[in-house]
Amino acid sequence: MKIQRQTLLTALVIATTACADMSGPASHAQLVDANQLAAARSFQNVAVVDWPGKDWWRGFNDPQLDALIDQGIAANPSLRIAEARVRKTQSLVEGARSALLPQVNGNLAVMQEKFSENFIYPPPFAGTWNVQSQGTIDFGYEFDFWGKNRAAVASALGTAKAAEVDSAAARIMVSAAIMHAYVELQRAFAQRDIAETLQQSREHLLRLTAQRTSEGLDSQVELKLAETAIPDVRARISAIDESIALVRNQLAALLGQGPDRGLGIARPRLDPRQIPALPAQLPAELLGRRPDIVAQRWRVEAAAKDIEVAKALFYPDISLTAFLGLQSIGLSEFVKSGSSIIGVGPALSLPFFDGGRRRGNLAGRDADYDIAVEQYNKTLVDALHEVVDQLSSFRALAEQQSQQRLLLARTQDSFDLALLRYRAGLINYLQVLAAEAQVLAQKSRAADLDARGLDLSISLYRALGGGYDGQVKPVATQP
Repeated sequence: MKIQRQTLLTALVIATTACADMSGPASHAQLVDANQLAAARSFQNVAVVDWPGKDWWRGFNDPQLDALIDQGIAANPSLRIAEARVRKTQSLVEGARSALLPQVNGNLAVMQEKFSENFIYPPPFAGTWNVQSQGTIDFGYEFDFWGKNRAAVASALGTAKAAEVDSAAARIMVSAAIMHAYVELQRAFAQRDIAETLQQSREHLLRLTAQRTSEGLDSQVELKLAETAIPDVRARISAIDESIALVRNQLAALLGQGPDRGLGIARPRLDPRQIPALPAQLPAELLGRRPDIVAQRWRVEAAAKDIEVAKALFYPDISLTAFLGLQSIGLSEFVKSGSSIIGVGPALSLPFFDGGRRRGNLAGRDADYDIAVEQYNKTLVDALHEVVDQLSSFRALAEQQSQQRLLLARTQDSFDLALLRYRAGLINYLQVLAAEAQVLAQKSRAADLDARGLDLSISLYRALGGGYDGQVKPVATQP
């Protein structure tokens, strides 16, 4: 008997060792070190300021904008969806944690049954109809020797943390979208001011041309040209009014409201000189400031834990089960002391052969880890390039605005001179229109550049993390 027990124990050890054969599958991806991404030259000669705060848009000093973003964050459907996803992933964490605790269940069954004459039932029950009753309290507990359940909890927690950070990222995206639309609304109003000024100028030219025609200095041709110029500028104003209405509708949708809400949005009063400087300590500091990078780091953490779960499946499952209850034939005997039943014992599950299912599962989890790592690397590289893109655009914008201001001053001087010469009868109406068109183009360009500066400010704040300040734990390497 002793030899038999030793033989059984030896066979069990060999079987357990064979179950743990995980050779073959492995992950290959490596996390990129942000400090190794060459960017020092791209950040030369950049002013140093603090990182954007959580409510960074308040720095634009527009109370209406502050109210719009507050309302958008409170009611935007996309944010509600993101928050629901957070709750869903948190429920998965609770579900995974349940595997670490004992499971207790109650069962009660009452069945009318005809008993076999050739089975375990003795006379007088054999061959008769009767009621079989059983009620038990069942207990079960799995010993997590290999860390499978603990790794599953850690994986679910990483996924939940990623969802929480995604929710923060959605908040930033919504606030930035509202701001971009708000800047577009301000640009449209600025273009309307230019068009209204143009209308007044052309109405003045029409009166002047009519006077010159009556005095014989101009012909009916110049007069007709002056008259047709008025409907043209009115059509321009109508097109701008359409743009204003569309942007207001867009803002109302971003706020999660009906179109009537957009009608109440007044003209924006943003200062186009609100151009931010760049923070210090890039790109390393970007790791904890960009919610998309932080979320991807949590996904790497979750993928690493999934590998631990897949490896633990190669080892035996050991659990303890027990039950306590009552069992009887016939309801009248059910609650008597002699009907009590009790049982307790261990259970062992040995994975001998599954046709490669566990190895395939492990290979899949290794691939998932590689995907998560490379997505993290890509997110990091893209984030760094996005910041540099905004910086490059700021540098180009400063030069464009400088040249544009010079050009606007010169075209305005040219138009003023043309108007004086026209009044003196030295040039014709077409030359005045040509000079006026140059001024209009430069004023429109100035409004566009001011709006672009605000848009770049918003994009840079978003590229720098949009005020996200979540705490991040280090990323786990593959187990």
